[in-house]
Amino acid sequence: MKRLEQPGRLGTGIGWRPEIADAVEAMPGIDWVEAVAENLCPGHLPESLLRLRERGVTVVPHGVSLGLGGADRPAEDRLAALAERAGALGSPLVTEHIAFVRAGGALTASPLLEAGHLLPVPRTRDALDVLCENVRIAQAALPVPLAVENIAALIAWPGEELTEGQFLYELADRTGVRLLIDVANLHTNHVNRGEDPTKALAELPVEAIAYVHVAGGFERDGVWHDSHAHPVPDTVLDILTTLASRATPPGVLLERDDNFPEAEELERELESIRGALARAASTQVRASETAESETSADEARATATATPEAPATSQAPTSQAQASAAVSPEAPTAPKTAESKASAAAQAPAREARASAPDGPETAQTRETPASETSATSPAPTSQARASATASPEVSAAAVPESAPSKAPTASQAPAGQAQASVAAPPEAPTVPETAESKAPAAAQAPTGQAQASMPVPPEAPAASETPVASRASAGEVTDSHDFAPGDSSASAPESARQRVALAQAALLSALVAGTPVPEGFDRVRLGVQARALGAKRADVVAKVAPELPEILGAGYRPAFLAYAHGHPMAGGYRHDALDFAAHLLLGGQPEDAEARRRLREWWLDRSGPAPRSQRPTARLARATRRVLLRR
Repeated sequence: MKRLEQPGRLGTGIGWRPEIADAVEAMPGIDWVEAVAENLCPGHLPESLLRLRERGVTVVPHGVSLGLGGADRPAEDRLAALAERAGALGSPLVTEHIAFVRAGGALTASPLLEAGHLLPVPRTRDALDVLCENVRIAQAALPVPLAVENIAALIAWPGEELTEGQFLYELADRTGVRLLIDVANLHTNHVNRGEDPTKALAELPVEAIAYVHVAGGFERDGVWHDSHAHPVPDTVLDILTTLASRATPPGVLLERDDNFPEAEELERELESIRGALARAASTQVRASETAESETSADEARATATATPEAPATSQAPTSQAQASAAVSPEAPTAPKTAESKASAAAQAPAREARASAPDGPETAQTRETPASETSATSPAPTSQARASATASPEVSAAAVPESAPSKAPTASQAPAGQAQASVAAPPEAPTVPETAESKAPAAAQAPTGQAQASMPVPPEAPAASETPVASRASAGEVTDSHDFAPGDSSASAPESARQRVALAQAALLSALVAGTPVPEGFDRVRLGVQARALGAKRADVVAKVAPELPEILGAGYRPAFLAYAHGHPMAGGYRHDALDFAAHLLLGGQPEDAEARRRLREWWLDRSGPAPRSQRPTARLARATRRVLLRR
């Protein structure tokens, strides 16, 4: 079985962007940077990144357009481009998102639509099967390990079958993929979708984490916008501290994509991140010291109570007295009486007498003492008392004659743990585990806690063998990251599942970018917020990739683009979107200013062909002559 490789230590880093390239180079204590993969050309890497590489700074390419959560399999050319960038940068891993970015096409017999944004996948079994197969395809095509990031969302899918933590756990378990946990996105989903980030962290396999993202945003009208253009709030830093207090992440990175502040402000945010990690480390140290002191105290109490010469006292554990009474061959069972309401402390002398005299009657108080009262009156753990009652063959053999019938109490007459301990030691075979027949009546009469433990695990929760690794780690079962072993990676998603996911995603994206009816079960108001956000983002990104357009159109650029975007879904990338927008204006006789229209036409002609037009005088004269002839 394939096992997860331990992520390498990265340290503290920052997202590299051309606008802050000089500031990043000058920052002290930067161990690594992350660059958007689609903005890099392997044959013409920015000089700033090359200088960072020469200094030994790790550079990780971060993909945004692969669409691993989409219904279609990952495109080979996109995977090849991502692999090429990883090789050119000498990166130890590459990262992408758990999202879909396009929908439609052959699976739905509809036009292919581009979102230009990371949209959430439904947390269903179908979507998980599709995502797992897509991740395996990507892993096979990439030369280095892959890590995938949880995304922020404004909208929630109806009928989801898994929580975010369960979804991520199963993904990592089935594929061995690493996780890039964005704590800012956990905060976003908390505000927008009511999801508890603490619960998500508790369900994560922390040893699968490759690194962590930290970013800022803002809240407007009850909606959190993950802008990456604002300072990191304290709530996000608190989530980082909670995560790091469970397991120190191999790396933490500050993301900033817009509205860049001065270098000093970025450095202060990095110091805040380091401070959050330091607080988590202090919490880990205190927790370790507390655990060690409690373990020492438990061992001391265990030694004191296990000494044969030590007489029984009123401080003996309740469960230990019960164990002695349970294995007594002649101990009768008394009916429940009013004395069952008395406190454990008031009944201690009676329990002591029963422990030392097997013929003494058992009272209802002994049977009905709840776990909370037992822990309040007993200095030694109940589980330790059970262990001493069941794990010592000499004691069991001496207390139970071979000819005496077994009189172990039923589950309704003893706490859950004691009932299991008593049944586990039959008179003639103290160490033989209980059988299904012996457990059946006890389970039927078990107290609430035991009945719940014996019930089947609901489908939406991990089964006992699939308990999140974080829980197993707290129980001492996971000693290092190599204890996490992904499951079978040979299974593939059925085509029927891909088609169901494709139809659902196409319906949602069409409602967001083409104005089609909102699919059933979605919040119409929230979908409206998402649709406006997508249009605004398109306008912002097109202005970045084609800065000449705002210059030519002036103040009229943004309203003109938003009007265009409302009825024209994006069919390709942002550069293609810029060309389509310019062509749309020109065909409509826009802009009204003749000079602006001429400049816009020249811009479109220079960029719409397979190569830029030549600016040599002879070529320009030939073009002018052609235009004159066409007019005639």
